[in-house]
Amino acid sequence: MELSRMTLKEFAKELASDSPAPGGGSVAALCGALGAALSVMVTNLTIGKEKYRDVWDEMGKVQREAKELQTRFLSLMEQDSEAFNTFFAAMKMPKETEEEKTLRTAKMQEGLKEAALVPLETLTACQLLAELAEKTARRGNGNAVTDAGTAALLARAAAMAAAYNVRINLGGIKDEAFVTTTRGEIEGALSRIEKTVSDVERHIESLL
Repeated sequence: MELSRMTLKEFAKELASDSPAPGGGSVAALCGALGAALSVMVTNLTIGKEKYRDVWDEMGKVQREAKELQTRFLSLMEQDSEAFNTFFAAMKMPKETEEEKTLRTAKMQEGLKEAALVPLETLTACQLLAELAEKTARRGNGNAVTDAGTAALLARAAAMAAAYNVRINLGGIKDEAFVTTTRGEIEGALSRIEKTVSDVERHIESLL
């Protein structure tokens, strides 16, 4: 069964099992999906309210982006587990002959890269989530400002968790150029997300 089609109880049970997947990468993507859903909720509480007529169009655009982002995160939740399973399958390949060893090593390297690229995409998506959360926090229904803030905090948590999952896979990758480039992308994304989320926190704290 697809992870996104499970009930909360089913997913929690699967997550708690002795299987290494789903794991932190899928949870990071799920956090992103929940943050996107909260952003949609805030727009729904804003659009149609006369007090916020001036931002209806803006919130409509945010809503469309957040809905697309939610779908993207749910897909990444599946992809993360699939990528791990692909790598795990490569580990189980035969390694009796030199040819088998060479093929196994190549497949493992491919699997590690894929296992790094999926959470890297989750991390990248968290940048947009943080930006949408900031828009809803500043321009959306004031009664839902803490919901927008929660979306921003989820963006931070998901980003940090995704970064962990990228980094642990980079440790086994022999392509130094790939590793260097990816580490730079991680640092840049985390820095931008932290700045946005910190701005949201300061804004909300000023209102409470």
